[in-house]
Amino acid sequence: MNATHADEVGPGALSRLTAAVYRYLVLGLFLALAGVPTLLLWTLLAPEPTNAVLFAAALLPVAPALSAALYAQRAWAKEPDLSPARPLLRGLRLNLRDTLAWWVPVLAVATVLAVNVLFAGAVAGGTVLRPVGAVLLVVLAVWSGHLLVVTSFFSFRFRDVLRVAAAEFFLSWKSTLGVLSIIVVAAAVVLASSEAVVLLLGWAFAALLWLVARPVAADVTKRFTTDPLTAPESPAPAAGEDGSSPG
Repeated sequence: MNATHADEVGPGALSRLTAAVYRYLVLGLFLALAGVPTLLLWTLLAPEPTNAVLFAAALLPVAPALSAALYAQRAWAKEPDLSPARPLLRGLRLNLRDTLAWWVPVLAVATVLAVNVLFAGAVAGGTVLRPVGAVLLVVLAVWSGHLLVVTSFFSFRFRDVLRVAAAEFFLSWKSTLGVLSIIVVAAAVVLASSEAVVLLLGWAFAALLWLVARPVAADVTKRFTTDPLTAPESPAPAAGEDGSSPG
């Protein structure tokens, strides 16, 4: 952390606490704005199989916004200045394409699985396949959490992103359980209240995701790169440029 940023925040505990609250207020506002289109579309759509694609399309902003949140939280940990929106927007810009590259296919597969789970009773033998579809849907959601970490902090080739995230699913099993716990809590909040409450608590879920993501990022750096990531506000080195491709 340079002297300028240290002077901005101040050395005292109260100054640091105030700066942290400010950062997460900005993060909460950012995530709320990103989630408004999803909430509006979900409110307007009827829960019918014909609307499944629209329900999935409404989730398109979610992964890029969470990726930006992870990127920003790492930047804040390295240089806790008083410009929290800057790394949020930078992370959104840098990671948007790589995140959507896997998020769109994931949503397509999740749509098929969700329809099979929710409307299995409408077809003969569907109830038998419902548990299988539910398990696959949960695995896909947790794997997406690892994909989110890899694309937020690293720049691997697309196939390597999939491979590294799949490896971390098992290698970082504690983080896998952490992602699963976050998903379960979010689903419970939705069932007990509404999607709007999850939107308002987006900053808290992002903070939990950052805690879960840190061990995964460290393990990926150790296992699949030759050099640690040392530039918190820079994009992760592109695969092949400095040996950051998975071995």
